[in-house]
Amino acid sequence: MGHLYEKYVWEIPVRATHWVNVLSIAVLTLTGIYIGSPATLGATPSDYVMGWVRFVHFTAAYLFAVSVASRIYWAFRGNRYASWREFFPILTPAGRRNMLATFRYYTFLCKKGPQPVGHNALAGTTYALVFVLYLVMIVTGFTLYAEHAPLGTMHKLTGWLLVLFSNQTLRLTHHCVMWLLIGFAIHHVYSAWLMDVKERGGVMSSMFSGYKAVRTKD
Repeated sequence: MGHLYEKYVWEIPVRATHWVNVLSIAVLTLTGIYIGSPATLGATPSDYVMGWVRFVHFTAAYLFAVSVASRIYWAFRGNRYASWREFFPILTPAGRRNMLATFRYYTFLCKKGPQPVGHNALAGTTYALVFVLYLVMIVTGFTLYAEHAPLGTMHKLTGWLLVLFSNQTLRLTHHCVMWLLIGFAIHHVYSAWLMDVKERGGVMSSMFSGYKAVRTKD
């Protein structure tokens, strides 16, 4: 086992968008569940509970959309660990080898797996799929939101979806993807904690500081 060195891996835009996504998804989930199954929380109609919940939901949605767009932009401007290439290891022979080695490690077919500085190959691929889910949530959400203003710019940009799919289909898709993201979040936290314990690379703390413990000085 080699010496551990401290390396700056996760840049500020990566960490900032990560935590903005965490906060916005938590708020969107809680308010979305209420909007989907409203309960009477106000003593009188003037309490305007649903109105406030929808306002918080839409504000968090705008924040989430800006955060996701910023992270996609940084995938083309950031360092090698923030690069879009980290999310598509299948495009290179080395990436495919790392995917297979990580799969063998995860399925207990070998005792030691790759220890990349950035994302491991399977995690990177998973994050690419998660970003697809993010985009589905943003597009379906803003399509439903734009229905209140049929002549507005947002409706002109997203209204074609209502031609292809019904309002209820979009709502069901929006709702189902929410549960997929909740499932991913549970798995994500568990995996990060497990890798932190096994690899001792400081995965959890690196999402605050940006630094990871690595075994090479490259």
